[in-house]
Amino acid sequence: MNNTKTGLRSGFTLVELLIVIAILGTLAVVVLVALNPAQQLARTRDAGRVSTVTQLGRAAEAFATNRNGVYPAENATWISGTTANPGLQNSGEIATVPAAIAYSIAGVAACTTNAQNGVCYNATTAGGGGPIVVFARLESQANNSRCTTAGQVAYVVYSSADGRGGTVCAAAEPTPGTQTFLP
Repeated sequence: MNNTKTGLRSGFTLVELLIVIAILGTLAVVVLVALNPAQQLARTRDAGRVSTVTQLGRAAEAFATNRNGVYPAENATWISGTTANPGLQNSGEIATVPAAIAYSIAGVAACTTNAQNGVCYNATTAGGGGPIVVFARLESQANNSRCTTAGQVAYVVYSSADGRGGTVCAAAEPTPGTQTFLP
């Protein structure tokens, strides 16, 4: 009688287990490198910027609707407002001023035109003549790589002339008028 097993094997050998562990370890490193935490955080913050800019743009539209087409005056308190120059908050269009926008990617800075908490505003005239744009700079590489022309960077823009918001590539901060939104 022959006691040898032919073709029957149970379990894995130590070498097979080590090979599987090495492959899984290599895949884990590739995934962690691909998911750059700083870029993931920047993309998350960019999503918040898109929401904030769109909400403030719509609030500015409501402000103008209630004031015969006059938008908030261009100044550093266009969101919160003052007694002399009502803004979106003290006119009742928004309940609270959005939190300040933080930037953490090197070389990316906030916009500066009538900026309040990192969100900028530009009207056709200083007194609030329309059309207007509300905008903020986007910081993630994923958004900025969509700008294919040298020297351009990505902004999220709400344009009253277009009646919508979206991503725009520009070499300088957006100005009122028709925007060319990325698809």
